[in-house]
Amino acid sequence: MKKLETARVAGQERIAEDIYSLTLDVSFAEEVRAGQFVSLYSSDASRLLPRPISICDFDAEKGQIRLVYRIAGKGTLEFSHLRGGDAVKVMGPLGNGFPLEEAAGKHVLLVGGGIGIPPMVGTGRALAALDAGSRPSRISHAAGYRTDDLFLTEELLASGRLCISTDDGSRGTHGTVLDAIRENAISPDLIFACGPAVMLRALKDWAAGQGIPLWVSMEERMACGVGVCLGCVCNTAETDTHSMVKRARICADGPVFRAEEVDLS
Repeated sequence: MKKLETARVAGQERIAEDIYSLTLDVSFAEEVRAGQFVSLYSSDASRLLPRPISICDFDAEKGQIRLVYRIAGKGTLEFSHLRGGDAVKVMGPLGNGFPLEEAAGKHVLLVGGGIGIPPMVGTGRALAALDAGSRPSRISHAAGYRTDDLFLTEELLASGRLCISTDDGSRGTHGTVLDAIRENAISPDLIFACGPAVMLRALKDWAAGQGIPLWVSMEERMACGVGVCLGCVCNTAETDTHSMVKRARICADGPVFRAEEVDLS
């Protein structure tokens, strides 16, 4: 059940160029599932719409969530100035997460590109923490960066093997995450992915050719964040029962979808 509340900032740090890690004390941490997101509200009344930010990780015992985001405008720039003890309005948890139950006994590959990397931290940790009968046989990560200004690598390594790609070739494989997957001969049974549309399209084509089930978390600009405004719809293969057209609301029906269910073009 989503909640709108004023959260306390437990801490924040800059972890890469324009990338910040923000930890919040919230009442809903035990309800969070890997792959969900929150809406964070500006204190500036002129910025009416909240900013959707994926949940990087969560700790039910401490009552905390961790958000890792990139400064992309005035709203996220404002958030980057938050310090321990500050208050910020937040709504969550929102959306549907990754189907962890599909991972039982399988080799799971978690793919993140750019700011799509953070949700793979919590997803990897959640998979590793499953009961023995539900746990994956193996967890691998493929993370794509622009340059060698890497972030969250230690957190990814905590749950599995990690291969890296960089656009400029400064670290790991020179190219895309798909190039890194091929170069490292990773052959998974199941893939969870989050990142830019061009990355998800390439993964979808490759996974289909390999016969590998793929679940994608889609990035999109949002307005309400709860499925009312229909401002973040995507094309789908099936007719949506809410809108009665072949569309889905990324905020409410997603952000995680089975790849063949959505049009990534």
